[in-house]
Parts: sequence; structure tokens; C-alpha cells
Amino acid sequence: MYAPRFRINLKALLSKSALQNVQARVRMVMSYLFAQLSVYVATGSERSLLVLGSGNVDEALRGYLTKYDCSSADINPIGGISKTDLRKFILYTADKLDVPILKEIYKAPPTAELEPLSMRGARFKQTDEETWEDTVAQKVKHFFRMYAINRHKQTVLTPSVHMENYSPDDNRFDLRQFLYNFRWPWQFAAIDRHVNANEGC
Repeated sequence: MYAPRFRINLKALLSKSALQNVQARVRMVMSYLFAQLSVYVATGSERSLLVLGSGNVDEALRGYLTKYDCSSADINPIGGISKTDLRKFILYTADKLDVPILKEIYKAPPTAELEPLSMRGARFKQTDEETWEDTVAQKVKHFFRMYAINRHKQTVLTPSVHMENYSPDDNRFDLRQFLYNFRWPWQFAAIDRHVNANEGC
């Protein structure tokens, strides 16, 4: 039986990170593959779906994502929300809409899932919290160090729904619409009326 061996065979952190980034980017490729083909396979209709992103403000600010990984999507419903607010919203929704599975999601340890959580009794953890240091001063220094290293990732963030004023998205003040009805019913009908009117002249 195959068992992943991240820390046993890969001594260099850079090698491990490079392979994990490939895995993260394959998720994005697979998301778009399924979005493009699932409707066709299910119904025969040649239509595609939009891919939803799942990164939040905290991950974006800290750069806790792989560039062009599963954080790349067509729209990110939670991209403008902090993890703290998102967790509160999950609990609220679980109670108000009676969706018990959301409480299981709430309890799950946040992880990038690029390493196994356990293997043959030994605990291999890669939870988000493990990357933070112990003291407040260390946390602040670590945040700014990671922000400086990963700032370039924010330039390609998936467009988000902005419900708060603390989003780091570089395009949050660009209020142009980015999802359109490709049939343009009103506009194309107006064009057709003008063409018909001119043909009658």
C-alpha cells in the first residue's frame, strides 16, 4: 500500500515545498477540469461552471497559499472575510439554517492538507496554527516577514465578494462588473432595432 513520505525522504525544506506546490497547483487544474466537463457529462449540455475559491483575508495577508493553486478561481465568496468572522458565520449558519455538517467543518483543524495528518501511529501535522510562533512579538515579526515575502501573491488574488472594509485585495475598489450575461438581451435587441430602422431608410 502506498504511503506518502514527506519528512522521511525529503530532508531539504525547499524540495518538500516545491513538491507540495505542485500538488496544490494540480488541485486548481482539476477544479477547472471538473467545472468545464461536469455539466456536459451529467446533461450533455455544453456549458461550464464557475470555480469558487476558498481563501480568506488572513491567508491572503500572510501569503499562506501557493500562487496559482486552488486559491485561483473565478470568484471567491469568502476572499474578503477574516478567518475569525468566517468561523463565527459558520456557527451562525449551522444553527440558524440547521446544517449540522457545518459544525464538523468548524471543529476540523485548519490545514493545507499537503502532508498526511498521521502515518503508522506517528503524528505528521501540518495545521495552520503550527506555523505561528509562541509569543506576541514573534507573531508580529513573523507576520511582517511572511507579508514581505509573499506580497506578490496578492496581485493575482481571485476577485472576492467584499462585505468588510479590511480586504487586502488590490482590486477591491474596482467596481466594474466582471460576471456578465453573455447573451446581452437588452443591448443586442437595441442594436437590432437600430439596424432594422436603418435598413428601412
